[in-house]
Parts: sequence; structure tokens; C-alpha cells
Amino acid sequence: MPSWTLNTEFKFDSAHFIEGYDGKCGRMHGHTYKVHISAKSNKLNVSKYLNSPDMVCDFKELKWAAQDVTKGGLDHAILNDILPVSTTAERIAEFIYNETKKRIPAEIELKITVWETDNSWVVYSDED
Repeated sequence: MPSWTLNTEFKFDSAHFIEGYDGKCGRMHGHTYKVHISAKSNKLNVSKYLNSPDMVCDFKELKWAAQDVTKGGLDHAILNDILPVSTTAERIAEFIYNETKKRIPAEIELKITVWETDNSWVVYSDED
């Protein structure tokens, strides 16, 4: 069976603190987060930007989090004001995954990688 895998990366700057954390991460601080998104599909789809089945999905839909917070993204946001859960890297990756799934066809398999620093990252997917 054929498959296509889109890959894209972007960065956004945000502030956060981890509530209840016993250490400096419990205080407000910021990161330049780097995000890699992999989207795999066994068929091509239409998108709200292209009305023919020629895309896995639109890159615009995958890069939503890179937009300014005033436009629905995470750039220059205080993550504690947006995420309904703790703002650990694990939960940020899960949040980006869940919000991205709402924007793309249901059968697309997603994998989200979020770097909090150059040498600390997390990978989130719904696969084992």
C-alpha cells in the first residue's frame, strides 16, 4: 500500500512555569521551542486550500502553532494561559498533537517532536 509522509519543522517563543515544580522551572521563564511534525497517510486528501485530493494535508494546518498567540498559535504566549494541563514538554507535545488532529483528516498518523532546548526533547504519538 502506498504511503506519503509529510515532515515540517518550525519554532515558536513562549513563556511558562511548571506549577508545583520544586526548582527553577517552577518560576516563569521562556523557551524557543522547536517542533517537528510528521504526518503519514495512505491516501491523498483535499484541504480547505486545495479542492482536489492531492495532499496528505496542508503544511499550513501542521504549522498552526507557529502563529502568534493573537492568531490562534503559541508564539509569544504564556502557555499556562492556554494549556488546560501542566506545561511540561510532554504535555506541550500532547497539546500540539491534539490540536493538530482537529485540523487534518482523521486517518493521518501524526508524530510530534518538541525540543525545549537543543539537547532536551520529547516525541509524542498515539502509536505504541
